[in-house]
Amino acid sequence: MKKVETVCHKGANEYAPENTYASTQLCIDWGMDYVEIDVNRSKDGVFYLLHGPEVDATTSGHGRITDLTSDVIDQLDAGSWFHPQFAGEKVPRLEPFLRWIKGKAKLFLDIKAGTPQEISDLIYQFDLKDDCFFWCDNDNWALQLRALDPKLQLKINVETVADVIAAQERFQANIVEVALPHVNQAFINTCRACGIKIMVYHQEKDAEAFRAVLRWGVDMINLNHGDLFKQVAQTYYAQA
Repeated sequence: MKKVETVCHKGANEYAPENTYASTQLCIDWGMDYVEIDVNRSKDGVFYLLHGPEVDATTSGHGRITDLTSDVIDQLDAGSWFHPQFAGEKVPRLEPFLRWIKGKAKLFLDIKAGTPQEISDLIYQFDLKDDCFFWCDNDNWALQLRALDPKLQLKINVETVADVIAAQERFQANIVEVALPHVNQAFINTCRACGIKIMVYHQEKDAEAFRAVLRWGVDMINLNHGDLFKQVAQTYYAQA
């Protein structure tokens, strides 16, 4: 039986501050397959892990990341907002993070800033092309990436069978992401016929939903509660 791969949304964000080394390390400790990170950029062009566009929600700073220089961002506290035990946690720079995570877990990169050329150059620089996939909330970005490099893995959000077909025809998508209520046998069959992986997006702490994901036999799940999913999956696979 093929096991469902786990994708931790912003790292273990229910247990440690999102988009940090701390939340990523927890995912690694749990044995998760992928960590989802948000890629953003400072005013002076340095890439960071931060959802943004404002830094206020997840750091001690104020304003948009694109208006702040790297020397300012490097001094921000990205942990105290979550819990005092994470005081002093930094906003990770992307390049050292890529070097650090290689061999520990794969990556799902949610691109908030950076051209396809800039991002793909970094991925090749750190030899991560086989260990990551991309999404950007901008169709033109996705089309540019696909035109630039047909080998890099691209994820597209969908709801219907027609969306899956469009994802293949327009973007040559490798992965489609879908909410659990939209999964049905016709959807599964279409993805299989297109050779596209299925990733279910489910952020709630919900053991029964996790069992449903396992029963459908999808390829991946993007979730906040990797620890619970691992427990549910272990029991499911043992009984299968």
